[in-house]
Amino acid sequence: MRFGVLGTANIGQVAVCPAIRESEHEVLAVASRDEERARAFADECDIPRAYGSYEALLADDDIEAVYNPLPNARHAEWTKRAADAGRHVLCEKPLTVDASEARELGDYCDERGVTLMEAFMYRYHPRTERAVEVVREELDDIRFVKSSFQFPLPHRAGDIRLDPDLAGGSLMDVGCYAVTAARLFLGEPDRAYASVTDSRDCGVDTQLTGLLEYSDGATAEVSCSFDTQDTQFYRVEAENGWLEADPAFVPRDGDQATLRYAVDGREVTERFSEVDQYRRQVEHFVGCIHDDRRPRTDAHEAERMMAVIDALAESADRGTPIDVGE
Repeated sequence: MRFGVLGTANIGQVAVCPAIRESEHEVLAVASRDEERARAFADECDIPRAYGSYEALLADDDIEAVYNPLPNARHAEWTKRAADAGRHVLCEKPLTVDASEARELGDYCDERGVTLMEAFMYRYHPRTERAVEVVREELDDIRFVKSSFQFPLPHRAGDIRLDPDLAGGSLMDVGCYAVTAARLFLGEPDRAYASVTDSRDCGVDTQLTGLLEYSDGATAEVSCSFDTQDTQFYRVEAENGWLEADPAFVPRDGDQATLRYAVDGREVTERFSEVDQYRRQVEHFVGCIHDDRRPRTDAHEAERMMAVIDALAESADRGTPIDVGE
């Protein structure tokens, strides 16, 4: 599969482009609105072609799929343009700015016969897959999930994660991981309540804590922040045991992925061999294209996640609990 990359985001340089190559596919081209920046990125990543516009890259008939790591508010526009050009799209999370846009974008790509996948790489790590299996098969009556992703975002001008016009904020940037983890183990909540802080007076949340309520009385607590130290975990509490992963989403240097859980008083620690979850994500994406099947993290999954994020954001704005939309 020959990939083109829209933009010169750091995640593409350090993680996704290497993962594409390791999965025996090719990064053929990169585009930026600044051709010199595109060329510098191409030289750094050993990419043959560099374009000074996204349109020029999409017009390259040799490109079969596009990786879209543009700012959140631009995901939908350029995913649609890629679909119009017949390119399959691996798009960074969150796929869209809200649930309705995710639904529209999924339909748009379906109508044009292209595969669309949201790049939640941790969902493709063997530890995550094993955690889902343990919760489903061994833990009874899940009552509580706590999940969090927090890190200290440096104070620097022009950071897109602090720009409300680009759908920035800690909830959209890293809180989406916490929300996906809660849903992974408890399913879709009925109500959401959240409180936020904008510590930098930038117009987006820099810290959020949310509570998700379920019809059977189960609850989930999700949190995210740009203002605190590196924290990323999920923990599941059940009637007959518990399960936890820490760090849960993005491995730190030197970490070995572990999964700890207890079932009926028996405690277990499972360790996983080093694996590139970005590579596994790429392999899943390409496999879905070849087999004409829907990705695990498709637009329907993104729509359900964004319904929860929409409710959390609305609750924080209104100061009241909000029903999660269907």
